[in-house]
Amino acid sequence: MRNYLFLIIAIVSEVAGTSALKPSVGFTRLWPSLLVVLGYGLSFYFLSLAVRTIPIGIAYAIWSGIGTALIAVIGFAVFGQRLNLPTIAGMAMILAGVFAINFFSGAALH
Repeated sequence: MRNYLFLIIAIVSEVAGTSALKPSVGFTRLWPSLLVVLGYGLSFYFLSLAVRTIPIGIAYAIWSGIGTALIAVIGFAVFGQRLNLPTIAGMAMILAGVFAINFFSGAALH
């Protein structure tokens, strides 16, 4: 269970780093740029801890799928980006895939 906590920390760190990419303005602004580097550094560190026991394919599917959905929501809420029906449907399919892989494939249990 601790490794899933590491995975959650990896996801949150990656989302924080990715969220700072736009405000960093191509790494021309110091604090957002530092947040990008710190976020990705922490994310990869905690992802590496998570994959000690979670299969890498499962961990990466969860990390990337949930991260993608969260970034789309942050893009909408913070940066005013539109979420149209195809975008929402695509994110729902990504999350459904992550759910199916994690809970029904049995791969996450090995």
